[in-house]
Amino acid sequence: MCQKRSSVMCFTTERDTEQFRVDPCIRHFIRVMRDMGFKTVGSCCGHGIYPLTIVCRTVEGKYFELISGIDIPRTRNFYRLDKDGFYFIPELTREK
Repeated sequence: MCQKRSSVMCFTTERDTEQFRVDPCIRHFIRVMRDMGFKTVGSCCGHGIYPLTIVCRTVEGKYFELISGIDIPRTRNFYRLDKDGFYFIPELTREK
């Protein structure tokens, strides 16, 4: 499990040269997901407070959380910050 705000830069494959920040404990998992063709646009390990979340975009341009399958009605700002400084997705869980 990562410490909060300990994300690192992650580089993708030659096919997908985008750089993005990701929690170190899930960066290899996210890289494999992207290599498999999933367009991940956000992720968080949950830091022991919230569940692991991975936000993906469909080819139609819609957004959903991969693990729960819940649609997200926004096109950005998927995560909210709780009072302790941890990120969560409101549609998936209540703030703790």
